[in-house]
Amino acid sequence: MEKLLMVSRSSREIGAVLRFVLSFAIPVAGIAQISVTGIAPNAPPVPPVSVTEIVPTSATGIPPAPVTAIVPLDWQGKLQFHAESAYGPWAIAGIAAYAGFLQEINSPPEWGQGAAAYGERVASTAGWAGIHGVLAFSLDSTLHEDPRYYRSRSTGFWRRSGHALRGTLLTRTDAGGETVSVWRIGSAYGAAYLSNLWYPDRLDTARLGFLQGTVTLGFALANNLGLEFWPDIKSKLFHRK
Repeated sequence: MEKLLMVSRSSREIGAVLRFVLSFAIPVAGIAQISVTGIAPNAPPVPPVSVTEIVPTSATGIPPAPVTAIVPLDWQGKLQFHAESAYGPWAIAGIAAYAGFLQEINSPPEWGQGAAAYGERVASTAGWAGIHGVLAFSLDSTLHEDPRYYRSRSTGFWRRSGHALRGTLLTRTDAGGETVSVWRIGSAYGAAYLSNLWYPDRLDTARLGFLQGTVTLGFALANNLGLEFWPDIKSKLFHRK
């Protein structure tokens, strides 16, 4: 899940946040992606199209691997994708859990404890999710980028992990090419800086916003790793002969 509103200046709290979200994101990611798109990310598109091998152009100069022709998402599909990512069932569960985690570590302490403080943290986390979704939708729709993740065709842990990393920094285009993932990077840092506006002044800093945006990209990588490996893990866990 892609959510981060505030990271304490304490390195211990930062580490705790990372461990919490990483442990929660990986098993959920594969389920959530299918629920958003209606199909597995690497499944044949609907309606069917002829499957061809193409070598997309790349703005980075890195030669991408051949990919299968896919049906691009129109703006309605992208809107649904980001709406589900921000406020779908799994996202709401994550918002409630993350707000509870912030409540447990009393972060920020200015908000205090109790039901009202928890509600404020829930609203703050949900606000971040909304801002992130709006920015992501605006960017990928305007720039014709595809926000979906497509699993690797390679084998081996490191190759597939590298594919997940590549899918975090680069993205497919609606035309079938590949470019820098402006929608993901822009929404990560934009949501961090904008959501800090309602935090205490000591937390509304450029340094903290940059840190939050960077950690959000780390969570996106964790999500992609989940999408890449969770189907295999699930198959072994529940269909073991």
